[in-house]
Parts: sequence; C-alpha cells; structure tokens
Amino acid sequence: MAEDPKWDLAILATVQGFSEKLLQDYVQGELPVPQGLEAISLQQSDGDAYDTLARMRRWLRLLDMATTPAMMRRGLTSDTDPEIAESLLRYLVRKKDLSDANRDKTDLVATFLYRHPRVPGQWERRGYGLDGSIPLPPFEIALLEILADSDAPALTEEDVQLLHRFDSLREEAQSFQDLNALLDSGIIPRVRELKRSLDESFYHPGVLATVAPYNAAFGRKFDTLFHAATAEIRSFAQELQEQGGSILGTVDGVDVTVEHVAAMEDAELLKIDYSTALEKFRRVSQLKRTLERQPPMGRALRPMAMTAAAAASGRVAASAPATARPPVFDLQAMRAAVTPQETRVEETKLRKVEESIRVFVRVADPKFRQVVPMRFFNLTLTPAEASAYCADYLEENSLRADVARLLLRLVALVARITTELEELKRDENLISLCKLHANSLLVLLQITATQSENAQRLVALANEQGCSEQAEAIKTSLEKLRDRSDLVERMLARDWASHS
Repeated sequence: MAEDPKWDLAILATVQGFSEKLLQDYVQGELPVPQGLEAISLQQSDGDAYDTLARMRRWLRLLDMATTPAMMRRGLTSDTDPEIAESLLRYLVRKKDLSDANRDKTDLVATFLYRHPRVPGQWERRGYGLDGSIPLPPFEIALLEILADSDAPALTEEDVQLLHRFDSLREEAQSFQDLNALLDSGIIPRVRELKRSLDESFYHPGVLATVAPYNAAFGRKFDTLFHAATAEIRSFAQELQEQGGSILGTVDGVDVTVEHVAAMEDAELLKIDYSTALEKFRRVSQLKRTLERQPPMGRALRPMAMTAAAAASGRVAASAPATARPPVFDLQAMRAAVTPQETRVEETKLRKVEESIRVFVRVADPKFRQVVPMRFFNLTLTPAEASAYCADYLEENSLRADVARLLLRLVALVARITTELEELKRDENLISLCKLHANSLLVLLQITATQSENAQRLVALANEQGCSEQAEAIKTSLEKLRDRSDLVERMLARDWASHS
C-alpha cells in the first residue's frame, strides 16, 4: 500500500475518537494486527520487502499517535522486557520529533531503563581509566550502544551548561521535607522548561543519561512525600469519622469529605504524568495544609447541635447522670455554631450561583428568562428579580444598586437552599452525605438571617425615599426565602426527632 494522504487523515480520525481503547485492545491482544503483518505472514512472505516495511511503519505510527505519555507510564512495569523498552527508545529518538508528547515518552522510557538495569547496581559501578580519568557513566555507555544506529545531535557548550543545572536541582529536590514545600517551589515546571530548552539536543545519549538519574531520584522523593501527605490526611479522616463528622476541609470552595479520602488511590495518582497531574497534587497539598492549620472537629449535625445547645443553656457538665434528659432541639444554638470558614465557603457558592443565573437571564429570550432551569428544578424569578439580574448598575453606590444586589443574593439563597433540600432527598440513605447537606442548610439559614436584617433596613430606606416599588420587590423576594427557610427548619426538627 503506497503512502496516501487520505489514509493519514483516516488515521487521525480513528485516533481522535478511539486512541486509548485502541492501545488497550492492542495490549490485551484483542486488536487484530493488519493482514499481512502477523508474525506467521512475515515469516512466509516472499513479497516486496519495501511495501511490507511501509505498511508496518504506518501501523506503528497509528499506535504511536494513540499512545499518550500517561498511557506509556502505566504500561511500563517491572515485568516489561528491557529489549522492548530499548526498541521503543530507538524509535522515539530516531523520529527527531520536538513535540512535548514525544519528548515526554522518550523521557519515560530512558528513566525506565535506568530504574530497571539488567543487573542490579549496574549503573553505579564506575571505576577510573588507565590514565586516571573518570570514564563515561555506565548508563551513558549503554545508551550509546542502544542508539548506535541513530544520528545523535551535536551538543553545544550552552547545552552542557544546561545539563550542569540538574545536579543542583537534584540537591534541591532532596532537601524538601513535605509535599507542600516541594510543590510551592515550582521545581516541576522549572525542570520541564529546562528539558524543553534543550530542544533537539534532548535526544542525545549524554542528555538522556543525565536526565534519567534525576528523574529517578526526584520520583523517589516525590513518592515518599506524597505517601506521607496522604497518610496524614487519612489519619485526620479517621479521627474525624470517629468523632461522627464528615467534612475534612475545603479546597477551592469544595468540601472534602471522609468519603473522598477513602476513594483516593495513591497508586493511580502517581501513575499520572507530573506535568498533567499538578492540579491534583496541588489539591492534596492544599488539603494537608488546611488540616495542619485547622485540625478537623466533629461537625455532624447531632454532635454539633448537642454541644451548641448545651453551651447556650449553660448546662455543660463534666459528667451527666445516667438519667439525664436528652438535649432539646435548639436551632438558634445550632446556627450559632456555624464557623466563619463555613460561611466563607457558602458565600463563594452563592456568588457562583448568582453568576450562573445572571448569564442565563441575560442571554435568554425575554419571554422565558424568568424561568431558570436548575439541576433538579426550575427557579422562577419575579419581574423585579429578572431585571436585577440584567442590571448594569450593580457597581453604583445608590439605593437601586443596593436593592438589585440584595435581590440577587435572595434569589441565590432560594436556589441554594432548594438544591440542598433536593440533594438531601436523593441521598437520604447515605448518612455522611445527609450530614453534609444538613450542615450546608444550617449555614444557609445563618446567612439568610443576616440578609433578612439587611432586607428590612433597605425596605425602610426605600419607603423613606418614596420608592415603594423597590420596597415591595424586596418583600416579595424575602417572603419566598422565608418559605424555603421554614421548610428547612421543619426538616431539621423532624430529622432531630427521628434520631433522638
């Protein structure tokens, strides 16, 4: 089969949709090799060798395009035959492809060969030459042999100077004592940029022989710090669970629960390329920092309410008699137990809801913009609320701007409360999630109380200035919010009674 541009386009189309499945099927032996390229066909073939090689090259290109660096990282295991890895390295180096993907795959294969020598300790054995000079490192000699048939790019003096930087970077990596410090240092993107700056010289055996040992040393250090961080997080999670709580902390405005930690797979995370997994690692690091700064306390609905209710009534005792009466449901005390951190997290969510509704109302047909589709329900806006969400004067220091901003917040509160109630219905069989939604509702009730006071102040101000329409708009929105709040209070009281 001759080279055909249409055939290359077909390859691209196939790869875009099925790349990972393609490689998976191939590895599992479920993807048939093209006819004529099977081992038995090649052994019996008397045809044109050039034609066969061309077809093999196209098939190899397809598999190469379908393989990402992350897939190669997972595929290279201690059971992989070193000869296979050596063949992969020859193929990747000969391509002279300067793309990030090809460089990353070359980097991975070279590091694999360094980590898995044919003879244990092979790369550490290094003597002196007869003239007293230090010979080339054994790993570099091995790479020179593996890549003997490849045209090695020339190393410039600038390249050599860049390679010297890996020594100091390796020392820096070894100095870190925890994951937070390592990630905050920015060493991962700095090394990645250094590799990129080597350009075509990156494929020189001497460069690969310098980069691979650094990768191996950094990988060991990173894995150690990452496992230590996740072990500490799991310890916090176990402690919190024993206290009856469920929320460990907040990362990027999202609550991290005990269930999230239980589902965290260290081994799977470490199989992802550092270059594409930095965000995941950063979140683990951020959660660890949050827990170190503010260790988790039991924040389940009942323990929190019991403590707050007892403290509010002045009845906290060192010990209680066996016949002590159970604590009374005290919503005020429960709301008072809401922490500033929880309030800040919910405020962030409310701002996101406001923005989402604002975007919808502004682009929707004016006939339908008062009905906003939410995940589990339709949110109906009053004409005044819809106008507020379209207002372009929200940054003004005026009564109308204050009223519009208040309407935005009241609507967002209704939306958030309704969402949490709907989530609670769907997760009623999952105790930890029920506690999570109940805690969120308590925070929303506390914010509602604050906004209600603000609303009463604005109503009085609007009436003083003769703006009765604005006052009525606030009252209407506030009434909707009160209806939702009353429903929440009844739900919490019912839940308390069922567990008392």
